[in-house]
Amino acid sequence: MTETTSKYADFESLRARAVALRREGLSVRQIRDRLKVFNNDMLHRLLQGEPAPEWTKRPNAKDDLRAKARELRLQGMTYDRIQVELGCSKSSISLWVRDLPKPERRRTREESSAVGRRGWEATLQRRDAERRAAKQRAAEEIGAMTDRELFLVGVGLYWAEGSKSKPYRTQERVTFVNSDPGMVRVFLAWLRLLEVDDQRLRFHVHIHESGDVTAAEQFWAALTGAAPSAFGKTSLKKHSPKTNRKNAGEHYRGCLVVRVRKSAELYRRIEGSWCGIVGAAERADQENRT
Repeated sequence: MTETTSKYADFESLRARAVALRREGLSVRQIRDRLKVFNNDMLHRLLQGEPAPEWTKRPNAKDDLRAKARELRLQGMTYDRIQVELGCSKSSISLWVRDLPKPERRRTREESSAVGRRGWEATLQRRDAERRAAKQRAAEEIGAMTDRELFLVGVGLYWAEGSKSKPYRTQERVTFVNSDPGMVRVFLAWLRLLEVDDQRLRFHVHIHESGDVTAAEQFWAALTGAAPSAFGKTSLKKHSPKTNRKNAGEHYRGCLVVRVRKSAELYRRIEGSWCGIVGAAERADQENRT
């Protein structure tokens, strides 16, 4: 049997299992976890042509909105009024009701402008609700994370945001800098997975001099749970009074620098793991293209 024939046989065998699970009523995520197939493109290829179970389908809210928009249009409402009532965009309303007769103008331009502003505010509120709902659904889809998954995430996170040795400056030290509390939490969880002792960690706060330094120090100390002795002197970034900074306000806490002492061996493991991820991704990409 040739290599190509073998790959085809393996794919068909895996597809048969995936289809069987789909027909039992499992979701894509459940099939992924059951078959240990974590490549989304491969999953979709395995399930191509198989309809989703009814319980995974979400109702299309826009069907109800469309019917309501047409009803309001027939009552003589303008796009602005319908937008205020339903909180959907005027472009969608236009598509839904363009075949219906246009109502007569009954308001002044000032009144129409006021209604338009209220409609825009309703649209912004709707978009914000949709944005939050989408984030919540995405968060729920992650589910539990295995140690291997956390390890791979941590390697990628460090290689994107951590310090790296350069050909012109060999420096094999693990130093991670970020302003995002979530990024710092994941990095610290990753270090604990690798059994890096807390005693090897050192922290430094970097913040603009115009920020609330004390609040930032307290925030990062609470997030890390580290003793005061683990924190070095805070670094203040000076800038011109004319500088128009955007990263300001009560939520500005600067950046936290996390350094791991005696970390040359850890750094080499990170670098080697990253090379392994790149190679594995390239191989998976080639398989997905064929």
